[in-house]
Amino acid sequence: MSALSLPEVSSRRQRTDRIMRGLLLAATIVALIPLVLVIFYLLDKGLGSINSNFFTQDPTGSFFGSIGSLEMVLLATIISVPIGIGVALYLTEYGGSSRFANVVRYFVDVMTGVPSIVFGLFIYITLVLSHVGGNFTAWKGSVALSLLMLPIVTRSAEVVLLLVPSSLREAALALGAPRWRVVLRIVLPTARTGLVTGSLLAVARGMGETAPLLFTAAYATGLTFNLSQQMNSLPYQIYNDILSPRSVVVAQAWAAGLTLVAIVLILNLVARAVSRRSSMR
Repeated sequence: MSALSLPEVSSRRQRTDRIMRGLLLAATIVALIPLVLVIFYLLDKGLGSINSNFFTQDPTGSFFGSIGSLEMVLLATIISVPIGIGVALYLTEYGGSSRFANVVRYFVDVMTGVPSIVFGLFIYITLVLSHVGGNFTAWKGSVALSLLMLPIVTRSAEVVLLLVPSSLREAALALGAPRWRVVLRIVLPTARTGLVTGSLLAVARGMGETAPLLFTAAYATGLTFNLSQQMNSLPYQIYNDILSPRSVVVAQAWAAGLTLVAIVLILNLVARAVSRRSSMR
């Protein structure tokens, strides 16, 4: 049937289509309003406080919350990414549809929906109260963040690994390669870009979390690179500064919030760029 013989769309359907398009546009605008307001207030209240001394000291003489956040998130990434990808490899390459694999998927989904403060309380009860490796320490904050990041890495990695064509696995196995070599030399290199994207999204999520650090890393008034001591972080810095009666410290909190949003935005943009590069190949 040619395009010229297609029946004309009725006016009722055209009207319904315009109404639905209008409703979708309105819903999109309503959803974007809070985001635009948040960015506007951050820029309005925080941009003026960012200067040459912002990343080195606050009004009390110490800051470096960004360095503490980077240290703890880096350690959390080292913990969560290998474990998450390993779990995803088991689910896709070995577990399949077995009962145990389905149980693992169920608990990963449950962990995805657990509030972040629960992970902080868990580490607080198991490691802080029992004084394992000290009292409040930065590495315990990293462990709490890694529990938060682990299900994100696992689920995203599983989706990416499932996209690897089965024909590649079958061809390698037909040539006599053991399964572990197929995973290392075929599956992981093919899915590398998607795995990096999922890991970056998990890092962006962990970077902005405050609740797990309240009960684990606590707060430090000076710069320290020692993960076995209390350590400052950007989310906790914002939490403390916004409660201050001094306007200059409150302005510092807005600037720290703007910095944190900028870091998360950059990580998400990098993840999207990596994902787009992968889709263009």
